[in-house]
Amino acid sequence: MSHRTLVRAAETGDVNDIYALLAPYAKEQIILQRDKDDLYQHLQEFVVAEYDGVLVGTAALHIYGSNIAEIRSLVVNPDYQGKHIGRLLVEGCEKMAAKLHVAQVFALTYVDYFFASMGYAVVPKESLPHKIWTVCVHCKKFGDCDEIAVQKRLSDARIEPMQMIPILDVTD
Repeated sequence: MSHRTLVRAAETGDVNDIYALLAPYAKEQIILQRDKDDLYQHLQEFVVAEYDGVLVGTAALHIYGSNIAEIRSLVVNPDYQGKHIGRLLVEGCEKMAAKLHVAQVFALTYVDYFFASMGYAVVPKESLPHKIWTVCVHCKKFGDCDEIAVQKRLSDARIEPMQMIPILDVTD
């Protein structure tokens, strides 16, 4: 029997499921806690993975500037791990970054080998922009962070202005 995995942009109706996916990992201090208000406010950053129609994973792409973004809140329901869903979520975030002409992405992780298998290199945390630490101050491990920074360049090309894709195009 074949199974279908779909990675798509998150919608408002996904917030409760995203929250439920993130909560156990936040409780274990693997990711930062996010309340539902925060999820609604940053919903446009999230992608979700559906496996045979069931929402089983999520990730977010947070843009820090014209040349760098972070993949964060990457989780997969433990019952669905080993089905390449995490890889598909990261690829979804990378495609979002590429469409926005972001040249490189990074993540702070405990599973650097997973990211290494996707072309990410371990980098010193100190090499990341200082503005990323504004989120880290909310972590109980701030000052004694044991996460590993990984980074991947998506494009060596000079970033050109984004081609405008109209949301509405009305001709009278």
